[in-house]
Amino acid sequence: MNTENVKSQMRKGILEYCTLLILNKRKAYVSDIIQSLKDAKLIVVEGTLYPLLTRLKNSGLLNYEWVESTQGPPRKYYELTDKGRMFLDELESSWNELNYVINHIRDKE
Repeated sequence: MNTENVKSQMRKGILEYCTLLILNKRKAYVSDIIQSLKDAKLIVVEGTLYPLLTRLKNSGLLNYEWVESTQGPPRKYYELTDKGRMFLDELESSWNELNYVINHIRDKE
């Protein structure tokens, strides 16, 4: 079995959750989101993040606003909607349950 494939699938599975966690703290530009993910050692490229952000926006979980930039074209800043916050709360609950299961099995077995 290829461990790289499994690790890749795990990273994809938490990318949405991590992105929502970042946007729960502040409005963010794509580069800011990518930098936060890199700081956490979750390497993501723009080509992966843009489709995710579009899907989250189309689902009503995110809004965005254009902000003029002194260093080039306007930037699109994303933020959570109320629906996005409720969705994040559900993910947080699921994450806590999964974390408990994993820790329990790892520590007890």
